[in-house]
Amino acid sequence: MTESWNRERAAPHGVESPYGWLVVAASMVLMAVCSGGMYLVVVALKPIAAEFGWPRSIPSLAYAAIMAGMGIGGILWGRVSDRIGAGPPAAIAVVAVATGATMVGASDGRLQFLAAHGFMIGFLGNAALFTPLLANTTRWFDRRRGFAIALVASGQGVAGAVWPPVFRYLIETEGWRSAYDTFAIVALAVGLPTSVFLFRRPATALGDGRAGAVSEGDAILGFAPTTVLAILSLAIIGCCVAMAMPIVHVVAHASDLGHPAIRAAEILAVLLGCTFLSRIAWGLITDRIGGMRTLFYGCLAQIVALSMYLFIDGLAALYLVSALFGLGFGGIIPSYTIVIRELFPVRGLGWRIGAVYFFGTFGMALGGYLGGAIFDVSGSYHVAFAVGVAFNVANLALLAILMRRRAPPVLQAAVL
Repeated sequence: MTESWNRERAAPHGVESPYGWLVVAASMVLMAVCSGGMYLVVVALKPIAAEFGWPRSIPSLAYAAIMAGMGIGGILWGRVSDRIGAGPPAAIAVVAVATGATMVGASDGRLQFLAAHGFMIGFLGNAALFTPLLANTTRWFDRRRGFAIALVASGQGVAGAVWPPVFRYLIETEGWRSAYDTFAIVALAVGLPTSVFLFRRPATALGDGRAGAVSEGDAILGFAPTTVLAILSLAIIGCCVAMAMPIVHVVAHASDLGHPAIRAAEILAVLLGCTFLSRIAWGLITDRIGGMRTLFYGCLAQIVALSMYLFIDGLAALYLVSALFGLGFGGIIPSYTIVIRELFPVRGLGWRIGAVYFFGTFGMALGGYLGGAIFDVSGSYHVAFAVGVAFNVANLALLAILMRRRAPPVLQAAVL
């Protein structure tokens, strides 16, 4: 398996073309625009809860609904993109995200509020973007696949850096409902024209006829393929529960500590902006050391940064730790795509990526909800962050099993 992958990387003539980079650019823009729907509810969490008289667990549940919708929809849209490409799902996603945001802005109760987030922005929206765009990108690249995937996934980091301050301004000047309406207009105006570039499909299917390529049913790292997929699925739950805690609650956490709302939104922007930079760096690293090692080291960096939240409350420290958290976890999600691409056959790539990310979005949903629920019970986000650290430890233990099978003997000893 490793030898086959190395032969592919060393091939003098690959499938890469200039149009592939246009696909990367269009995919990154779509990620950057439509992912804003996930962060709007984070920034507006306290105003929404205050207007409706809800506990914070309810708007936190809206974020969880988006993640759940993305996870369930990712498997479906992954299969669809395997058959018809990423273009049609991307166009559908843009319309769904814009429609969902409009529905949220007009909501008057829990059902419409949660359904618009979960079904429209999550299941029909971002689910039809995330898995199809990543799977599609792997088919356009072989030699620089890690860097290309990192660029596409970094669109979420761009969204996190740009949208929270914009949303904070709109919420303070026009209200949270108007912020959702404005986002819907921008998503539709930018997203639909951009999706046109994704209707062209790669001329060559990666892996067709490649010597030594893994086939359906072959053992992977000495395990049955379903076992490896199960380990990756459980591992991503652990890292995503931990990942969601600061992403969903750092704005509320900072304001609870007495810091101004504008500073709290900036902290989230710094966290997610650093994610953009780190995903590019991790992508370059991936092309050198492979997806599995990048994934393990990224999760290790995440747990170190998350642990720091337990001991700080000053503004400068929150900026610093949030930047470190963004730099640490940035390479994790793209690495799962690379690991699946390295280990499994190209045929069925979309649904396998979707299946693993289903559990990832479940972890994000669980982490986002648990953060609010634990706060409602304990009155502290420090307890929530400690729970996140525990999930991250379980994640590293599962990845160590695969690392030991894939790594050379010297590294095996170091990991164990």
